Amino acid sequence: LYLRLSDFICVPIALFRMNGVPVIEEGRQRVVIENVKPEIGGGRFPAKRVVGERVTVSADIFSDGHDSLSAVLLWKKQDDREWQQVPMVFIENDRWQASFTVTQLGAYVYTIEGWGDHFRTWQRDLGKKFDAGQDISVDFLTGISHIESVAKRAAREDDREKLRSIHDNLAGLRERDSIAAVNLALGKEITELVERCPDMQLATRYEKELTVVVDPPKALFSTWYEFFPRSCPTEKKHGTFADCEKLLPSISEMGFDVVYLPPIHPIGRTKRRGKDNAVIAGLDDVGSPWAIGSEEGGHAAIHPALGTMEDFERFVNKAKELGLDVALDLALQCSPDHPYVREHPEWFRQRPDGTVQYAENPPKKYEDIYPLNFETENWRELWEEIRRVVLFWIGKGVRIFRVDNPHTKPFAFWEWLITEVKQDHPDVFFLSE
Repeated sequence: LYLRLSDFICVPIALFRMNGVPVIEEGRQRVVIENVKPEIGGGRFPAKRVVGERVTVSADIFSDGHDSLSAVLLWKKQDDREWQQVPMVFIENDRWQASFTVTQLGAYVYTIEGWGDHFRTWQRDLGKKFDAGQDISVDFLTGISHIESVAKRAAREDDREKLRSIHDNLAGLRERDSIAAVNLALGKEITELVERCPDMQLATRYEKELTVVVDPPKALFSTWYEFFPRSCPTEKKHGTFADCEKLLPSISEMGFDVVYLPPIHPIGRTKRRGKDNAVIAGLDDVGSPWAIGSEEGGHAAIHPALGTMEDFERFVNKAKELGLDVALDLALQCSPDHPYVREHPEWFRQRPDGTVQYAENPPKKYEDIYPLNFETENWRELWEEIRRVVLFWIGKGVRIFRVDNPHTKPFAFWEWLITEVKQDHPDVFFLSE
């Protein structure tokens, strides 16, 4: 009978594999870090905060034996070189916690380091033995040795001088005044000095660097005023952005900080819906704004009756002057008349009878809308085109997108799109319907 070391290892301790066999890289690392929060999807997805919020990180940190432990939370902006660190505080039941505040848009990364703190262990045991009236002469020698080691790795000269002074005082007091020696050994000054110069040689670093994405405060809470531009009060039959611009001061005065516009693009005529969702439209029916696209353009165009692109940009700028952001609807679907249907038929599902699959929620039919087929072999080109559309509207001053039916598009697509957009535009955010 013989037992393998791997039979006893139940936790990861700096392992890598060689020919499928676990190999221990540093077996002296005794601290285990697990159950870190926040950690979304095993670290695949970022946590979310807005500017000014705190990121509170907690973890189970433990080791074998009875040594005291110490741990730090490491954090930085994603592109920074140097880590910032915050001491973690023991809560209960192996749970430790620390936090940092995010002050800028973009991505931050964080992780944790923990180690067996031999100096803190020595202080704890020294106090217990002294209270019990035991001989602590050898323990003083151990402590003096610890202080010598700390002084050698101290980065600041003034810290080294203070440690050498404490070392000499402790050596002088240990035989003639044990009470004074214990008070010095357990005092605040030496504790703070040693905490600035921890022995990290055998520290365990958590195996992942986790991410938190920081959005503008409006991603957390905002007040939305929604209206259809074509329904803006006007003497004309169809409202325009110029008409809508006149409403902005009163919207701002009511306390709103976001103006949300449903789709503002050209509307298809094929299978156009009428009033009250009638299957057959009248000659004057304007159709559903979500049936996007016509010979006049698609997702990067404006319905001609609303005005020009310059009119829209002026509307956005006027809103910003009043403290309002304009949120646009991002509806990734097309009318049968959308240019994509003609130019990229491979982006849509073809039915056996040669027609394009329209939107359905049986028994309901939406024949004025064609869903995009995200399983197309040309999915890369489709993704790139959607990114182009989003960046186009960002270029027009839009920073908030209300996503229509996000659950009918792949998770991988949203992960890619949001990451791509935020690389250059961290102030942009997407909110699901």
